[in-house]
Amino acid sequence: MRTLGNIIWIVTGGWVTALAWLLIGLVWCLTFVGIPVGRQAFKMAALALAPFGKEIVYGGGLPSCLANGLWLVFGGAEMALGYLFLGAIWCVTVVGAPFGVQLFKMAKLSLLPFGAEVR
Repeated sequence: MRTLGNIIWIVTGGWVTALAWLLIGLVWCLTFVGIPVGRQAFKMAALALAPFGKEIVYGGGLPSCLANGLWLVFGGAEMALGYLFLGAIWCVTVVGAPFGVQLFKMAKLSLLPFGAEVR
């Protein structure tokens, strides 16, 4: 099911989202200060390409907590709300529910990306 879900996800637009996150990460990495944000965008790209079968594990301590606070203020909350909204729409049907659950996973990572690891 994991492989089939990832194939359907990629074919229906997951590759576009992953490519967008990859480009965002590359732009952020052009500056020294933007490298930490770029790394978080690369995490989102990895999850956006094939979310089925992946989990998010948190850690990192105080520095990650402070960085997540800044991330939340400067766009993370809006991004997470967007993914939550899309996930709720997908969960209206039984067929779309697995995709909605993956969007909820992306909302969690977009809310608190610092200190998170996608496995």
